[in-house]
Amino acid sequence: MKENRILEVNHLDLSFRLGSEVNHVIRDVSFHLNQGETLAIVGESGSGKSVTTKAILGMIDENGFLGKGEILFRSSQKGKDDEIVDLTKKDKKYMQKNVRGSRIAIIFQDPMTSLDPTMTIGKQIMESMLEHKKVASKKEAMAKTIQLLDLVGIEQPEKRVKQYPHQLSGGMRQRVVIAIALACEPDVLIADEPTTALDVTIQSQILELIKDLQKKTGVSIIFITHDLGVVANVADRVAVMYAGKIVEEGLAAEIYYDPRHPYTWGLLSSIPSLDGQDEEIYSIPGTPPNLINPPKGDAFAYRSEYALEIDFEEQPPMFQISDTHFAASWLLHPSAPKVDMPVVLAKRIAAFNERRSQE
Repeated sequence: MKENRILEVNHLDLSFRLGSEVNHVIRDVSFHLNQGETLAIVGESGSGKSVTTKAILGMIDENGFLGKGEILFRSSQKGKDDEIVDLTKKDKKYMQKNVRGSRIAIIFQDPMTSLDPTMTIGKQIMESMLEHKKVASKKEAMAKTIQLLDLVGIEQPEKRVKQYPHQLSGGMRQRVVIAIALACEPDVLIADEPTTALDVTIQSQILELIKDLQKKTGVSIIFITHDLGVVANVADRVAVMYAGKIVEEGLAAEIYYDPRHPYTWGLLSSIPSLDGQDEEIYSIPGTPPNLINPPKGDAFAYRSEYALEIDFEEQPPMFQISDTHFAASWLLHPSAPKVDMPVVLAKRIAAFNERRSQE
């Protein structure tokens, strides 16, 4: 495990039993998270991105089982030497006591289902600190709670700690959920579609808040989303996921300005144009495959107009484009025919690049 990495997932396979059948939801997934960075994992619903993060936290139910793989985590607790542990080898008791909430925290997409309607928000934030013994007393916990609410941009925190979730707006509730996640000063923060339930204006505010909090706290972030447009100004690196596999990974600039996988082309083409010039919003044809019987070759081949014959027979390896950019597409093989990205996307990227050069 390289020194600057705080989390490393290697060749993870995860399946779920559905009666007599097995659903292969995660298929040989590998990625890493560097200290202090934001990694966005992007893909359609059912691609496996949220299940992957639940595996990191040991939150897979009794129907789930690990086929192979490891999840290496470097804990950087204050006053102790760094310890690298394989989270797949730890039981639920260990995860609850030593990892979940304290070292790796999660923000869910719907704050109303994350918060207890019968408890004040102050008590809900304090609960995590007291459980993991991050404070010496309830008085200290309350003082830290008020500081956290101020940190996440909630005005009059002394008043808000006494209120219940229904007394707050959707945006404020999401800020409270973020405060709960930060309560134990975690090393890693997983944001699982944290802005999906919010309107566009509040969504932008929450994204800016997460970006600002990272600068202030140094926390490493995994940002889960189905929308590449959401993380354009937040992510340092992007991993594109499809049908339980990572199909492209690279620096944010590489993914947005030099995408190489047809699925990434489709996701980027689906983002509405900011200037309203596009005549219609592109939609990727077809639906993701059934992973009870995964396709023999490239899972995206059946939806791609760029598929080659080999795509239906053999899964492509990860081809290296640069030191930081990789994509699993047979189009990158030296013998493959030259194929250009969609014209609409090429024009959009050219316009983006022109704007960047003028800034």
